[in-house]
Amino acid sequence: MPVRVSEFSWQQTPATIFLSLPLRGVCVRDADVFCGESYLKVNFPPFLFELFLYAPIDDGKSKAKIGNDTILFTLYKKEPVLWDSLSMPGVDKEMMQRIREKSILQAQEKAKEATEAKAVAKREDQRYALGEMMKIEEEERKKIEDMKENERKKATRELEAWKECQEKADRQKRVQRKEKPPEGKQAEETKALKPRSLPRKAPPTRFPTRGRNWENIFPEKLKEDRIPAPRSAGSIQISFTPRVFPTALRESQVAEEEEWLHKQAEARRAMSTDLPEFFDLKEEEKNPDWLKDKGNKLFATENYLAAVDAYNLAIRLNCKIPLLYLNRAACHLKLKNLHKAIEDSSKACKIMKLHLRLTQPTQLYRTMQRRFGI
Repeated sequence: MPVRVSEFSWQQTPATIFLSLPLRGVCVRDADVFCGESYLKVNFPPFLFELFLYAPIDDGKSKAKIGNDTILFTLYKKEPVLWDSLSMPGVDKEMMQRIREKSILQAQEKAKEATEAKAVAKREDQRYALGEMMKIEEEERKKIEDMKENERKKATRELEAWKECQEKADRQKRVQRKEKPPEGKQAEETKALKPRSLPRKAPPTRFPTRGRNWENIFPEKLKEDRIPAPRSAGSIQISFTPRVFPTALRESQVAEEEEWLHKQAEARRAMSTDLPEFFDLKEEEKNPDWLKDKGNKLFATENYLAAVDAYNLAIRLNCKIPLLYLNRAACHLKLKNLHKAIEDSSKACKIMKLHLRLTQPTQLYRTMQRRFGI
């Protein structure tokens, strides 16, 4: 049987009631406090305290403070009037039961409403977040479509300009062909315009010819003049691209050679800091670790664009450090560049996997050496 507590003290103002309930050893963890509009209950085994209030209170604003073997209640009245007593007079068992059940039902309804309101607020937050993500994706998609459209327009303009140049060159060639006819045709036209002159009589010779041999001289000469002159000799210069790889073509593997050349170029680009773009850098600015620290400081001051520039230069100096890609991905995430953030994160993951695959055999060998004394 619980021990019912009947000792308490209380004070009131027109709007508030202050109730002090002494309970030895009471603590927040073990005490069960229930407050309704007309019913107040404290269950702290083996102690039990129940109070049926004189008038309704605002249970949403009312408070309870537990400590120092005492529970202090601050109850706010719904109507600012002074009460004649704290408890309701003339309450029998049936009325007490009805008040308890009513208070419990009201508390359950309020808890249900609070849960529903919380669920509605959560759904609203999710809907708002989804809408914002859709807006960001729509902006990215629109930006990509604009870039594609601009590239298409640019390619169309270049194609039209090339066609105009070709047409202009063709027109110039046609004009040149009309103004300068070939030499043989020009000679024929010139001779066609000249009036034919009658052949002169051959002077008497000491040995006169017989028959009509002298009459065939002019037609033969005319036939020789109609043949066009031979074209002038010319030369065409042909230059061949030299082979960079020294292996003979019949012995080489083209795919392996190209891959080797590509790897050599990447290695020279990664290790070289003597390019013109690095001339104006200080000595510490050519150190990837110094650039990483600089980018971290800029990120801490929310200067994300400058931090991205620092990480870009560090990556150009050494592209095998995964932390540089991770830091740059964080900057892109702050700048809402989601695709670039995904690319940098994937690159860092790939580098770390490669490093783990290369270092794992060494670690295994060290473990075996430690355990078996190899």
